[in-house]
Amino acid sequence: MKQIKQRLHRYFPETTVWGYEGFYPGPIIEVQRNKPVVVKWINSLPDKHLLPVDHTVHGCMNTPEVRTVVHLHGGNVPAVSDGHPEAWFTRKYGETGPAFSTSVYYYPNNQRAATLWYHDHAIGITRLNVYAGLAGIYYIRDKHERSLNLPKGKHEIPLIIQDRSFNKDGSLFYPSKPEPPVADVYPSIVPEFFGNTILVNGKVWPYLSVEPRKYRFRILNGSNSRFYRLRFSTGQPFYQIGTDGGLLERPVEVNTITLAPAERADVIVDFSRYAGEKILLLNDAPTPFPDGDPVDPDTTGQIMQFRVGYPYFVHDNSRIPDRLCRIEWLSESSAIKVRDQELIESVDEYGRPILLLNNKRWDDPIDDTTLFQSVEIWRFINLTVDTHPIHLHLVQFQILDRQPFDVEHYKSTGEVVFTGPKVKPDLNERGWKDTVRANPGEVTRIIARFGDYTGIYPWHCHILEHEDHEMMRPYEVNFKL
Repeated sequence: MKQIKQRLHRYFPETTVWGYEGFYPGPIIEVQRNKPVVVKWINSLPDKHLLPVDHTVHGCMNTPEVRTVVHLHGGNVPAVSDGHPEAWFTRKYGETGPAFSTSVYYYPNNQRAATLWYHDHAIGITRLNVYAGLAGIYYIRDKHERSLNLPKGKHEIPLIIQDRSFNKDGSLFYPSKPEPPVADVYPSIVPEFFGNTILVNGKVWPYLSVEPRKYRFRILNGSNSRFYRLRFSTGQPFYQIGTDGGLLERPVEVNTITLAPAERADVIVDFSRYAGEKILLLNDAPTPFPDGDPVDPDTTGQIMQFRVGYPYFVHDNSRIPDRLCRIEWLSESSAIKVRDQELIESVDEYGRPILLLNNKRWDDPIDDTTLFQSVEIWRFINLTVDTHPIHLHLVQFQILDRQPFDVEHYKSTGEVVFTGPKVKPDLNERGWKDTVRANPGEVTRIIARFGDYTGIYPWHCHILEHEDHEMMRPYEVNFKL
């Protein structure tokens, strides 16, 4: 992890960012299923942060300003290699957090082929470290995926979508206090952050020259808080073949894709009918999502441009299979426990808005202990006005359904009274997931098997400003309850 200068747009001066191996975003790590790798994560960053650090939030009082720890998001890994928020370390491991035990992480890769990503997870400053540039893509490959004859090589491209704001000198801008200020704290954490500029793979509003043929795009929402609802200016479809945890059973044809922070979509796009055209990838998701301000169609409403060339004499022999894989569906009857998890909005000791899980903070005692290899159903009861992307470390899960309920009745009695029928997940959510959109006024149910490792893992909202401000809790997987 290094501080570097990188040109994010040809008309920009160089911008100081943080990157892995001197690159923002970090290099693609590509591995094979069931072939372990080890990674030594080295902090070579300066002692002073690029961005304003709020020393009142958890983990930031009496600790070094620059701390890092890497989480493989979506990885089925031992707890010691998960990137626990308090396993942080400073430059040359000069200081370490209370959960730190090793600088070398072991990734067994004993899971399905999928698009994972790695990013910083240091307690209290995850939002700042990721915003500074500490994120990258991690592919797991397997024989079955290779047998499908999907677009590959230069026709398989990751698209890491992030929003940023810049000062006039090209440096990154991140607010040092909310507007209007709500507390006598400076710098102060902000409730959410929405930049006014869109980057893809570290470039501001880029274009990509493509051939009139099929491409496979691995799309990641790597933003702090911004949701994206993606569509093409031509109205052409995406063929979604995978989600967070790998392939869907069958391709799903969609005209729009909604991605919360940390969600991924594996898609095939066919440009064969658009030779010579310029096609925009657009975004119309409001902020905050789902009922916030409309997107600006001239700025954050545009993601990137595809410039379709003219036909070559090379035949496109890739295909979109009718069937992609077989998924083992978890049965509700196999669950040994149903856990209710409340998403709550409150205020902190400084009068700032704060989002909590079960009205608890990170340092409160663990109250979720799961039995190793057992199946559980978790119900996310969203009492707030925003959609929260809830991420569980260690496990991939399946979404069962969403159902509206009477929020005010629940607040006064603690009783869930449903006001409408259960709604099955969208067709392109019906696969393995590690992040789920929990909508306001709904109970969102997921089902997961808690293995293959024991230990303490976090679960949290992946709006990074929420995560850094206490919307994160530990849970424990144990051999006995």
